[in-house]
Amino acid sequence: MSKKLTKRSEDYSKWYNELVVKAGLAENSGIRGMMVIKPYGYAIWEKMQAQLDKMFKETGHQNAYFPLLIPKSYFSKEAKHVEGFAKEAAIVTHYRLRATADGKGVEVDPNAKLEEELIIRPTSETIIWDTYKRWIQSYRDLPILVNQWANVMRWEMRTRLFLRTAEFLWQEGHTAHETKQEAVEEAERMLDVYAEFAQDFMAMPVIKGVKTETERFAGAEDTYTIEALMQDGKALQSGTSHFLGQNFAKAFDVKYTSREGKLEYVWATSWGVSTRLMGALIMTHSDDNGLVLPPKLAPIQVVIIPIYRKEEQLKDISEKADEIVKKLRAKGISVKYDDSDNYKPGWKFNEYELKGVPVRIAIGPRDLENGTVEVARRDTLSKEIVPMEGIENHVEKLLEDIQTNLFEKAKKYRDEHITPVDDFETFKKVLEEKGGFVSAHWDGTPETEEKIKELTKATIRCIPLDNKEEEGMDILTGKPSKQRVLFAKAY
Repeated sequence: MSKKLTKRSEDYSKWYNELVVKAGLAENSGIRGMMVIKPYGYAIWEKMQAQLDKMFKETGHQNAYFPLLIPKSYFSKEAKHVEGFAKEAAIVTHYRLRATADGKGVEVDPNAKLEEELIIRPTSETIIWDTYKRWIQSYRDLPILVNQWANVMRWEMRTRLFLRTAEFLWQEGHTAHETKQEAVEEAERMLDVYAEFAQDFMAMPVIKGVKTETERFAGAEDTYTIEALMQDGKALQSGTSHFLGQNFAKAFDVKYTSREGKLEYVWATSWGVSTRLMGALIMTHSDDNGLVLPPKLAPIQVVIIPIYRKEEQLKDISEKADEIVKKLRAKGISVKYDDSDNYKPGWKFNEYELKGVPVRIAIGPRDLENGTVEVARRDTLSKEIVPMEGIENHVEKLLEDIQTNLFEKAKKYRDEHITPVDDFETFKKVLEEKGGFVSAHWDGTPETEEKIKELTKATIRCIPLDNKEEEGMDILTGKPSKQRVLFAKAY
């Protein structure tokens, strides 16, 4: 298979799909809309998972696990929730197969029909709040701060690897609180955790905001979001945190005895990020040569490649490379020494460039004589000759520089693609010709929001949390508006 990618400028969607497959991240499976995450792609997800898990636990959360299958009756208890997920629900109706009459295949056993059909979880609020009813009696049982790492299923019709698949991996936090204020603070706190992770680890700048009623999570009173901008000028919702009010507590009759001895409904939040972050990571930094990974999330931060003609040369290079590997690992840097003989160095250079390894070190016989190595950085594709002595300190600093550079480059692009507009013609022109976030006045009605979406395919990504009041007129209707919101075409 050719490693060459379609250029982003020619066909961004094709470039993305080719990169995911050729870099060995994921591939389509035998089931429509479901993917196989390959070892290298899963290694990146594991690094994301480990860091997020650490951040969750530092904010007092514990991991648990809840059932994959949810009784259909649970969904009918929260009207908005069932409406939001009904079209994507996958349903289990039977529990047994049997051999066909000709003995050549299998069929559903009609005698094994379930008394109640079960939904493969699209999200877990219903099963979790049924459980919380048994866990909560008094204010002393609160708060409950629980997260689960799981897979979910939403039967999507149009799928794309990592960005939208019928089955995907995620984490979902579900918390229960004594007061409204506590729950709101929790939803905002977890939004901050997501933003910190995106910016400090993914090197991906995000805008924190709140969703409009139309874009809100099904069953939530408020949905907070982090919105990122991809290199093609489209927005990507990268994480959401929901203030659920008492909706699920009322649906499942979850009450607690208050400090005053009264029975009160519990307040709730839920929040989640998924393997969609893999798509965000790819599209924020990568180029026409392949993946570009921020060092903090790269499974291999440094690769060392020997350049030699004779076995004796390889032996000498390997001795020196082993010393460098030990020094780098002592600093907590993940490193791979690739002395395999099935491919030439040039092929390896291209392969690790495609896979986004942040730093590449090449060592040849002449380098041994001079006490130097060639160091290449993936983000800028620049090379330099560096002394072997103290190489571990140089690489450590270089990885920090790459992490910072990737964030600053992405932030510059994002900031240059936030465009304030005051009329609808300019609005349409910016969307078509420039892309990115368009900052514009909106009259606050779902009708206008839907009409703008219908006319331009742009949606309100969020109302930024740091918004300032500003008198103006809606770009479409001319009605009064007190603040700008961010529109964009989105994934």
